[in-house]
Amino acid sequence: MAAVLAAVTARLRDILQLRFTDLFAALPARTLNGISPANPVRRLARMAGYAALRLVGNVFRPIHNPEQLRGAVWLYVVSQNNYDSLRFIRDARPDSVLVAGQSKQIGRYNQQVNRLSLRRKGLYYWQFPFVLAELLRLEGRRAWRFCDLIFNAIGYYEVYRRALRHYRPRAVVFANDHNDDTRALLLACRAEGVPTAYVQHASVSTNFPPLGFDLNLLEGQDALDKYRQCGLIRGRVELVGMPKADAFLARRNTAPGIRRVGIAANLLDDTQQVANAVAHVLRELPDLTLTFRPHPGDTRDFGFLRQQHPELQFSDARQQSVFEFLAGQDALIAADTSTHLEAILLNLVSLYYRLGSPASFDDYYGYVAHNLVDQADSPAMLVDMLRRYQQHKPLDLYRRAAYYNATLGTPDEGRSQQRALRILGEWLK
Repeated sequence: MAAVLAAVTARLRDILQLRFTDLFAALPARTLNGISPANPVRRLARMAGYAALRLVGNVFRPIHNPEQLRGAVWLYVVSQNNYDSLRFIRDARPDSVLVAGQSKQIGRYNQQVNRLSLRRKGLYYWQFPFVLAELLRLEGRRAWRFCDLIFNAIGYYEVYRRALRHYRPRAVVFANDHNDDTRALLLACRAEGVPTAYVQHASVSTNFPPLGFDLNLLEGQDALDKYRQCGLIRGRVELVGMPKADAFLARRNTAPGIRRVGIAANLLDDTQQVANAVAHVLRELPDLTLTFRPHPGDTRDFGFLRQQHPELQFSDARQQSVFEFLAGQDALIAADTSTHLEAILLNLVSLYYRLGSPASFDDYYGYVAHNLVDQADSPAMLVDMLRRYQQHKPLDLYRRAAYYNATLGTPDEGRSQQRALRILGEWLK
């Protein structure tokens, strides 16, 4: 029994490794509390609610998948962005199906994915007290601080192994490498001998887990360099560019100056700092059209911005893709988000401007360090930069992204989907 519990603990530590990093602990209190409440009573209440509503609810919720999962190529998604990143494979391969965990929220695609049953997940919660005790010894106070995340992660590996044995998919393709359910499925695939592939869906950082798939389709040299710093890379690596951008690269922004500016907020940004930036730009540059776009997973109410600034436009990230949003802009203002890279690829001016995130996240993706974007360190500097680009916006800004997108400037530019599908097809043979 001791050996079994030791194996379970090691596996959960692998699944949750990002949760035990200094970077995760340094998240803003508001963001961290949304993931795991600081108050221990609220943590326990969340665990009880998860057990009652989610686990018990799964038992009584029927699953009727519209597609055949047995023997198919699974495209496993954990978010709306994941879905957008893997949909091109579904469109091209009749043997592929989009799948997600039973209760996973996939935004506007909730009804369009097949579901993997989690009804038996509750059978494994007897492990929790033993695993928690061991993780308290290994990780110290952080294990108690994030005990609800440990609780939630238990059982994924076991139920996914059961699903793999039942359906025997030909392979599983991922677009995420660090969520708890994603890592549990990856480990389950290894145990069951199911081949795995990974399609990078956004910029990565050196805080990610080591790359552990059989086939890794990365966007460019930046991702490869960062993953090499994360640890030993398992499997084959191919640089394919950004498949989800293909349809938009032919419609690069050719405006000689800027008049439409988007400001994109992420989950780390401070509400008041965002409000201050919006107010300052609108006050100093009233001739610009400003559009605000919160992150699709942001539950904060930004309705007060509508009341304060009737001229401010809004983009609903749950309904409008990031490229659709960027297609209507000439410039972008944002802090730490991969939307910068997507903006530059479309030849938008992209300005890095801190919006209250912790200092440990400064230039998180290295965009400033690698000269992908310009940095504004103050409201006055931000306005000065915007004024300068109002007069003249270069037509070759997109060339800055070559380090991040391997197909840029090659015959495969705008054909990343075809390149990825060709490599994936050869690998599946």
